[in-house]
Amino acid sequence: MDQNTTIGIIGSGAMGAGIAQVAAMAGHQVVVYDNNATALDKAQKSLAATLQKLQEKGKVTSAADVLQRFSFATDVAAFKDCGLIIEAIVEKLEIKKAVFAEVEKVVAGTCILASNTSSLSITSIAAACSIPSRVLGLHFFNPAPLMALVEIIPAIQTDPALIPRSKELMIKWGKTPVIAKDTPGFIVNRVARPFYGEAIRILEEGIADMATIDWAMTEIGGFRMGPFTLMDYIGHDVNYVVTETVFQSFFYDPRYKPSFSQKRLLEAGWLGRKSGKGFYDYTPGVELPAPNKDEVLGTQIFERILAMLINEAVDACYLNIATAADLEIAMTKGVNYPKGLLHWCDEWGADKCLEKLDSLYHTYHEDRYRASKLLRDNAIKKDSFFP
Repeated sequence: MDQNTTIGIIGSGAMGAGIAQVAAMAGHQVVVYDNNATALDKAQKSLAATLQKLQEKGKVTSAADVLQRFSFATDVAAFKDCGLIIEAIVEKLEIKKAVFAEVEKVVAGTCILASNTSSLSITSIAAACSIPSRVLGLHFFNPAPLMALVEIIPAIQTDPALIPRSKELMIKWGKTPVIAKDTPGFIVNRVARPFYGEAIRILEEGIADMATIDWAMTEIGGFRMGPFTLMDYIGHDVNYVVTETVFQSFFYDPRYKPSFSQKRLLEAGWLGRKSGKGFYDYTPGVELPAPNKDEVLGTQIFERILAMLINEAVDACYLNIATAADLEIAMTKGVNYPKGLLHWCDEWGADKCLEKLDSLYHTYHEDRYRASKLLRDNAIKKDSFFP
């Protein structure tokens, strides 16, 4: 795939428009499709404004030249000359499958079909197509023009030749691609679950309040945002739904169990920053709560959450979800962790991490705290992931 390949984008929301911008700035002709004409018009105006700002900052030579590469359509027939189509619509499997089946009727047999899904089965989407071998996942992170990471997810039906071709294209687009097995949450949305889930568990147990947990993870742990601030920033309509989807898709493995605390926020419409209220109250004039800066408590919180995160990354490596190198890239580029979790395991010591997890397991007798076999092996053998 080169610059002469026309790229089709299904969906003109923030994610679809962002991916379209990336493709157009890389020199491609881009067809943006949405069956909602109002949304399409909004996306067109937003892209024009964004490109103008980039021109003013000297990051684009001519906004008008880039904008000329776009065409906007409310009919999938506009995709007939596309060589690659990326779907970025609502996270509903049946809707995605129906759209792919519809698009397949108008594109050439060589056109590649990709989904930007964050947690749904690529294999299931591919099964809805008459040529499933041309389907794969290309999971961008929001905002797509700024976030470097792209998870490439082959379905079991995907033609293996598409993987290096997709990787090469993403590099040309200035992205950092990683390869992930088609399992729930892929890399980032699987490995990151304890950052949210264990923080909520600590809150629900009354060990510490939200502000203290956020303080522990940022000031002691070095994370850019604390879990409650981040969940409010992402939005509970997104974050909770991903957690619930991963939980269900993993046959209700307790490691990914959602919380009632977050579900109630979603039910109340307290979605976080976007609604003005979530775990925190963002009403103008309302002060955010102050943390308890007890370093002993903060360290206990940080180490408990870190042990869970490391265990998840180690288990993903053990189950060949991705290579150790790709796991590290995914967590540092996709969610801006201060360091890769496998490197953190090597630094901290697999034995120390195992001790933390086993202590939690013996305290709670819950399977959510079971240690990965690979973590146990590394602790016993004093092995590390990197030299």
